[in-house]
Amino acid sequence: MHDHGFLQQALVYLAAGVITVPIFKRLGLGSVLGYLVAGVAIGPWGLRLISEPGTVLQFAEFGVVLLLFLVGLELNPSRLWALRRPIFGLGSVQVLATIAAVAALGLALDQPLAVSLVAGMGFAMSSTAIGLATLAEKNLLPTPGGQASFSVLLFQDLAVIPLMLLLALMSGKSGATAFDWVAAAKAVAMIGLLVVAGRHLLRPLLRFVANTELREVFVGFSLLLVLGIAALMQAVGLSMALGAFLAGVLLADSEYRHELELDIEPFKGLLLGLFFIAVGMSVDVGLFLHTPLVVLGLALGVVALKIVLLYVVARPFYCGRTDATLFALGLSQVGEFAFVLFGAASQFLPRPTIDLLNAVVATSMLSTPLLMLAHERFVVPRLARAAPRPADVISENNPVIVAGFGRFGQIVSRVLGGAGIATTVIDHDPNQIDMVRRFGSKAYYGDATRLDLLRSAGADKAALLVVAVDDVEAALAITRLARQHFPRLRLLARAHGRTDAFEYVEMGVPAVRETLGSALDAAQAALRVLGFHPHSAWRIAAQFRRRDEALLVEHAPHRHDQKKLIAVSQQARADLNALLREEAARLRSAEDGGWR
Repeated sequence: MHDHGFLQQALVYLAAGVITVPIFKRLGLGSVLGYLVAGVAIGPWGLRLISEPGTVLQFAEFGVVLLLFLVGLELNPSRLWALRRPIFGLGSVQVLATIAAVAALGLALDQPLAVSLVAGMGFAMSSTAIGLATLAEKNLLPTPGGQASFSVLLFQDLAVIPLMLLLALMSGKSGATAFDWVAAAKAVAMIGLLVVAGRHLLRPLLRFVANTELREVFVGFSLLLVLGIAALMQAVGLSMALGAFLAGVLLADSEYRHELELDIEPFKGLLLGLFFIAVGMSVDVGLFLHTPLVVLGLALGVVALKIVLLYVVARPFYCGRTDATLFALGLSQVGEFAFVLFGAASQFLPRPTIDLLNAVVATSMLSTPLLMLAHERFVVPRLARAAPRPADVISENNPVIVAGFGRFGQIVSRVLGGAGIATTVIDHDPNQIDMVRRFGSKAYYGDATRLDLLRSAGADKAALLVVAVDDVEAALAITRLARQHFPRLRLLARAHGRTDAFEYVEMGVPAVRETLGSALDAAQAALRVLGFHPHSAWRIAAQFRRRDEALLVEHAPHRHDQKKLIAVSQQARADLNALLREEAARLRSAEDGGWR
């Protein structure tokens, strides 16, 4: 390709993305759909500014590779092991169920067995790029539904290998079986080699490159690392994205993880956008115009079938209702690996059949951003207005009740449990309850601001209620309710800051400010780094804590008089600074004289 042609194409791609994506984002339609529509507009069936989308699609696939590498960096091996059940359980059930359902429908429509099976294999795949990008854009990837989506997409990458083997057997090529066994052995050996190299070679190499202190060299090595591993995996017949993901997992607990994320992220965003544009350009609008009902009907039918199957397999065991819906919609499209599988099947299937299947795949990809938009605008508000889930029946009375089982409440409960003190845990988020139960923790769903729930939890007999909910107003409401109706019940509250801590002081309830302890730990560490003796650092932090807690009580009566509160706070801050300087000087003097 000549330089002039390359420059023209680069301008077309950049202009298409820069013009279309902000418009779609402004309309609330999402960036993925914007890229897809931009691709249709500039492709062979639109303005014809680009005539060969297949060429750029091969290059843009590296966006998916970089995306999977960054996802792997977020999952260290222990977290990946924790996801083994949804990966192999939910993933295998989804793939096999989709293949079986599509094949059965194909046979019912008088299609040959080979066509039905190939269609089932391709349609069982979902788009890693579209699924993960859409969930990440809406900040839904950390949810149970998002985690289930990622697990299934990872299994689908693994499933491509045996499916390609099956297609080779179906093609009837001589020697296909022996060749595939050799290829499988090479693939296993390559994965083993990658794991060993990741443990013993990659980190020393990263350290060596980082010691050059040349940012551009580190960026270049980061790209070389990801693309090199992807090329090696492709050479043995594995998914490039799978190789990049494994590399990310192996480097997830590396000291260079954040630098790798910062270096890869811009390239990932650009290439992923280019990938979506290329997918849009590859949509065969001509075939759609000639047989619109067939293409659109098959695409909508496949998407609807996958939504039903995905919801059915996820709902009973892995996800709550809301997350199962999100999971089903996020993976309802057919993925880019279907193009690979259909290409392999072109050796024994007619070309018109392959073209039709590819058109169905591309059309289904366009549906996901629209489905996610409809879910966000119509389904989520309806579920929010729906009848609330009934509170669980609490069948135990323990000496401690913990209201709120987020990060704060979990630590309190685990410490007490380790000390042999049983706790009754309540949380108002059904998704949180479902998730902690999957990890083996016992918790009850319910709203602790309701008197009947506190009674059923045994508040009239318990020794302590720990109020650890996230919502400040709800926490104060629970505290007031418990003080009014259970005067013998001792209370300990989680305060988010000084403002609600004043409220607890007025009620006479001890409150723990959630960031005070960790902030003081950080301050102690900073003092040690700056040369203070560990005991001196501890004494200064302890002095600050004692004085600050005393000031909290002194200032509480002025919390509604902002002018007075500002004045006394400024004076108190000056007095505390003087006190700490005096303490630090005294401790420094003691250090110079030696510690006895």
